[in-house]
Amino acid sequence: MFYSILKFAHILAVILWVGGMIFAYCFLRPAAAALEPPQRLQLMRGVLGRFLNAVLWSVVVVLASGAWMIGRSARQAAESGGSFHMPPSWTAMATLGILMAVIFGHIRYALYPRLANAVQAGQWPAAGAAMGSIKTWVAVNLALGLLAVAAVVLG
Repeated sequence: MFYSILKFAHILAVILWVGGMIFAYCFLRPAAAALEPPQRLQLMRGVLGRFLNAVLWSVVVVLASGAWMIGRSARQAAESGGSFHMPPSWTAMATLGILMAVIFGHIRYALYPRLANAVQAGQWPAAGAAMGSIKTWVAVNLALGLLAVAAVVLG
């Protein structure tokens, strides 16, 4: 039962993280483009601040639950006298997940503060540049997230 609950939490966290990137990149950002730069950048600062805080918890849940589930499988194999060979799809998922977490850390702790500080100071060109960098890295992370999901679902 615990495994099922953990897997459910893992999947929900992935849905929040990847689904949130799809929403922000494909729907929010294009719609916000109709606003003037000060309003657009203030909106994106507010939305991204909330989203990145939620994703922080998702990253923790995804990495911790993933490590626990892999460890459980390895432990069960060892206890039964067998050897554990992690499936290639799990290896791909874990590798991509760790890479995504690193990129998220860069977005959350380097790029977003630049955006927030520039918006706070009314420095719209600097805020726009920070937003452009965030957009680029979110696109990379979204592609990696979709690739990770495909690796697991398609094997």
